[in-house]
Amino acid sequence: MSLKAIAATLGLSVTTVSRALNGFDDVAEATRKRIIEEADRRGYRPNAAARRLKTGRANAVGLVFPVSNATLNDSYYSEMLLTLDQRLARHEIDLLLLPDKPQDQQRTLLRMLRSGALDALIVTHTTPHDLRLLRLQQKGFRFLTLGRSTLPQPYAWFDYDNHAGTLLAAQHALQQGHQRLAYLGGNEPGTYILERRRGFMDALKPHRPPPQVVALPPTRRAGYQQTCAWLAQGALPDAIITDCSPLGEGTAIALQQAGRLSGPQAVALYVYDGLPHDSIVDQPVNAILQSSQQRIGECVAGMVLDLLEDRPVAQLQTLWQPILRLTSDAQ
Repeated sequence: MSLKAIAATLGLSVTTVSRALNGFDDVAEATRKRIIEEADRRGYRPNAAARRLKTGRANAVGLVFPVSNATLNDSYYSEMLLTLDQRLARHEIDLLLLPDKPQDQQRTLLRMLRSGALDALIVTHTTPHDLRLLRLQQKGFRFLTLGRSTLPQPYAWFDYDNHAGTLLAAQHALQQGHQRLAYLGGNEPGTYILERRRGFMDALKPHRPPPQVVALPPTRRAGYQQTCAWLAQGALPDAIITDCSPLGEGTAIALQQAGRLSGPQAVALYVYDGLPHDSIVDQPVNAILQSSQQRIGECVAGMVLDLLEDRPVAQLQTLWQPILRLTSDAQ
């Protein structure tokens, strides 16, 4: 099925049809929609090899993630990736998952970039001073980050206001009269981990007694064991804030088993991103929420497409604000 057939059916030029299917923004949205619908109806798929020769692009975007991190198993993260992959696929762009191996010192990644196999990178789990990003910027390679870092030049990024999320939770706990607050956070060097911890500490600056802050592996087991230790010591806080779903679920399980997740002796629990969709905990907890992962995937995909069209990176910087969903809202 050729472009000529689609153009003839719709009464449009072949050039207009071609530009619409290749994602150019000089085609009216209503016209683009008609063209895509007709192409889908006919089962039209562009010749990938011919398209690469014409555009000089690989039609592939890599997503870099750390091999030591289990977030790909998280249902929230998986939904975002699925949406991102589907949106890019509409433009005949493949999404490739690339493991980030610290011991490799980015040699494999840089080799892929030199080969021309990728048009851009999405880099996850950024650190405050991220050498990966600095190298990409120095080489002039297109990239977008999920999270932020300190770089000498502007770059494209998507991020949540992680500082604001834990700040909201801690301020609410204090407003509810809780005096002994504790924070369970990850022990990795990611920017978002540090920002979430900083938000909690900023809310507690004028507060006494000082809060308990514990850095742990971001797992259910770690959250469960730490909460059980507090219970055994008789040192359970009035309120606990966790910086991720796995730590939150482990904490919730320990509190539920002790009869301290609800009722008159309940400990107020605030979980960043809320409990996992498949959590075995059957009672609601306070949740710091970003947005639906589907919306995030859509937003990131749109930014990647803009990046591939060489839109100025200073215009590709998106910061989303969190909200606090309380247990009273869920009842």
